Amino acid sequence: MRAFGHLGAWWRCATLLSLRLMFFLPAGLPVRSQGDSQSDNKVMDNVTVRQGETVFLSCAQGDFVTHTAWLNRSSILYAGEDKWSVDPRVSLVTLNQEEFSIKIENVDMTDEGQYICAVQTSSKPRTTSVHIIVQVPPKIMSLSKDIVVNEGSNVTLMCSASGKPEPSVTWKLLSPSGHGLSSDDEYLEIPAITRQRAGMYECTAVNEVSTDVQTVELTVNYAPSVVEGKDVGVTLGQRGVLQCEADAVPQADFEWYRDDRRIFNGFDGIEIEDDGALSKLTFFNVSEADYGNYTCVAINKLGAANTSIVLYEIIEPTSSTLLQVQDGNSATTGTHTPACLLLMVALQLLMRF
Repeated sequence: MRAFGHLGAWWRCATLLSLRLMFFLPAGLPVRSQGDSQSDNKVMDNVTVRQGETVFLSCAQGDFVTHTAWLNRSSILYAGEDKWSVDPRVSLVTLNQEEFSIKIENVDMTDEGQYICAVQTSSKPRTTSVHIIVQVPPKIMSLSKDIVVNEGSNVTLMCSASGKPEPSVTWKLLSPSGHGLSSDDEYLEIPAITRQRAGMYECTAVNEVSTDVQTVELTVNYAPSVVEGKDVGVTLGQRGVLQCEADAVPQADFEWYRDDRRIFNGFDGIEIEDDGALSKLTFFNVSEADYGNYTCVAINKLGAANTSIVLYEIIEPTSSTLLQVQDGNSATTGTHTPACLLLMVALQLLMRF
């Protein structure tokens, strides 16, 4: 079997050599020649094809053709109707007196290069060469991972891509306001980052073929800041709610205090409910002892902030108070009644005259 393999290789080399001698082809790539008495070499325009597409290669035959072949660099693809290439993507399309054409399906970068159609006539050999250029869509090969940093840090995002032609790479912060940060480079430098620069960053690689897009999430940690608390007035025995709102990344934890004493959920019938950036301290039945000053503290790993809220009493009007108000209104009405009567009498007297 080994000896047969050697014989097969020798036969293939011998056939290739005979084809080269038959068509007077040099060992290297053919060049354009003018006035060559032995051969006629023609160079066609480059053929540009995108990766994954199908390319057709064709050359004219003419009369009195004795042998014909398609070659790729140093290998034979087809010799007449006989397929030499073991690549299943290569196939014969047309072979007649006028045309000899083949096709290559699902073109890849390895298919780029020079192809030669060699035709032997009764008088002299003729060759037609064409160069295939394969374009490859951009592909982002390396991209920064999602990143978490503290406010004030220096940040560098990286995005590299391959493709042919070489793709251009741009960065953009996807900002709802439309005023996001951008860069026309593989690297995006953000010195002393602020919380406003947090968000989703988009890397785009573009060439003549298509576009590739990927994103990186940038999270910026910062210490809590709290909204100034609003004092709350509640009638004795009624329900009262104190609210505390904080902005922080990571999300803040809340603590409530009365003077220097911390208040826990369920203590003395008080309920504490935390929901994201908001904390509520609820009194279901306000007593005299509940009135006073309360402190809300928002805490995360970067710091803390606090605000004070006063729970004060609203006095409801009593029945005696209402009676005093009514009496006062009656007295006022009484003082105005005689004046109205005098005005009516004066009007009647005027009408008589």
